[in-house]
Amino acid sequence: MQTPILLSTPHMSGREQVYVQEAFDTNWIAPLGANVTAMEEQIKAYTNANAVCVTSSGTAAIHLALRLLEVGVGDTVFCASFTFIASANPIKYMGADVVFIDSEPETWNMSPEALGRALQDAKERGQLPKAVIVVHLYGQSAKMEEIVAVCEQYGVPIIEDAAESLGSTYKGQQTGTFGDFGIYSFNGNKIITTSGGGALVAKDPAMIEKAVFLATQAREEAPHYQHEQVGYNYRMSNVSAGIGRGQMEVLDERVAARQNIYRYYERSLSNVEGITMMPELAGTVSNHWLTTITLDVEALNMSPYDVMEEMKAANIETRVLWKPLHLQPVFEGTTFYPHDTTQSAICEQLFKTGLCLPSGSNLTEVELERVSKELSRILVESPSIAV
Repeated sequence: MQTPILLSTPHMSGREQVYVQEAFDTNWIAPLGANVTAMEEQIKAYTNANAVCVTSSGTAAIHLALRLLEVGVGDTVFCASFTFIASANPIKYMGADVVFIDSEPETWNMSPEALGRALQDAKERGQLPKAVIVVHLYGQSAKMEEIVAVCEQYGVPIIEDAAESLGSTYKGQQTGTFGDFGIYSFNGNKIITTSGGGALVAKDPAMIEKAVFLATQAREEAPHYQHEQVGYNYRMSNVSAGIGRGQMEVLDERVAARQNIYRYYERSLSNVEGITMMPELAGTVSNHWLTTITLDVEALNMSPYDVMEEMKAANIETRVLWKPLHLQPVFEGTTFYPHDTTQSAICEQLFKTGLCLPSGSNLTEVELERVSKELSRILVESPSIAV
């Protein structure tokens, strides 16, 4: 059997070991130290964010943002439906209710039209949400100009879930820096990794000071352990931040590699019927964290699951797109606003037709050729095309 080709694996540069060794040499293994401080400065410089706090995960960063916005029981938070569940789980941590917003077809991200209707309805009920969580899916920025405008109209803060989009830009500005808060993820499969980890960025540095306080168990200044608020163990370790420092140094290289992978697939699959590449909105630059496609399911007479199983048999990992959160059993009964009230939800259509292709920045051209040839073979030999 051929060597497995995986979806998105960590890609080390070798520099990471220098900073990890520094943590061991100085015996700073805890969630503070030179690596933590340096990585925060690197993120701040790269994204032009006002302030940064590195965390144990991207999920923890979202939780901290909601806590800083004083979300609680009886409150509502609007969230994109087409995303990983980590975008919405922290809303439930806070005891708040969630309203899900559909995607729009040009970016696959939150629909400004659906968001506008949802905010107007909420205003008429006298219960505007405490926050809107926007996601930049698979590295593609949402329509931030429209989303920021509608949120400002109603005075609602924005949390940008940029877990998948570090290095992506919208009209020249880094994703994650448009909202009141932005979050990044450094999970093992992301554009860069610290093994596990994340970051919270904010426009107001005072909010990041509070985030650091809450993320270190909300320990008060005192000669003993004094706690007046509930806190969390959410700070990144100095060892993990050492990995992050090395990864930040090659972030632009990793972005360029994934963009080249997207372009390779775009060229090699251009003549295969039934495939459409994920769009890239004008004025944006995607990091193409994952290259994703949609299939003409009816013409091919194949679902993404069928293709995924065929690729698996060839020892190639692919993955269907995110199942919309409003369809998840854990969120059964939640309110959902579609992009267009006259047709089926955009995110549901994408879920039924979409597939992620191997996209790791360490893939070789030989491996990319193998993926393209295998996918082409499967689709060309599909029951519909073969007839």
